[in-house]
Amino acid sequence: MLLSAERSASSAQGRLQPAPGSALPIGDRNMNPPGISFPALVAEDFRTHGRDLLSPGFWALTICRFGNWRMSVSPWLRPPLTLVYRFGHKAAITMWAIDLPYNARVGRRFRIMHHGAVFQGAWLIGDDVTLRHSATIGLIRRGADRAPKIGSRVEIGPGACIVGDVSVGDDVYIGPNSVVTQNVPSGAAVLGNPSRVVNLPAFVEKDPSARRTP
Repeated sequence: MLLSAERSASSAQGRLQPAPGSALPIGDRNMNPPGISFPALVAEDFRTHGRDLLSPGFWALTICRFGNWRMSVSPWLRPPLTLVYRFGHKAAITMWAIDLPYNARVGRRFRIMHHGAVFQGAWLIGDDVTLRHSATIGLIRRGADRAPKIGSRVEIGPGACIVGDVSVGDDVYIGPNSVVTQNVPSGAAVLGNPSRVVNLPAFVEKDPSARRTP
């Protein structure tokens, strides 16, 4: 699948605007955030992960960024970079249980806390998103091709599951072990399984422990 995507890279033009109901990106172009170079992006991710070189989330994200960056390299020079990406991706899954493929379009200052996260496909993850351990973002079932869109400034609690053709708005808090299978408006909090949507300011006022941590 990677090789077929790379063959079409030279003919692909423009960027599609992600939206719920869209099929997964096939990874035929560099989908790193625009307006920032690959080294600067990695440096920003390093700061986002507390300047911790041992952070599994930092390395898994760097591998994802590298996988995207290599798509901007000439197809004639890309094969060895693809081997490096594939090795790094498999290593992240084996060592830290973080599966973050390069065709997941990830925004800036994305932070993966701890380890253990599965991305079976996501059209878009916005800026300043925090993901805690054992969370899943992806397809609702094997063979499906509709995936979530995550807004900016979203905090996803441990064990949370966001699957299917759903859109999560900006400034959303998704509580631990919540299962999200429907759209979530901006400024909301999602709690429980089955999930219920509540107003975020009211929820934070009642439960200060839900406030975002630095």
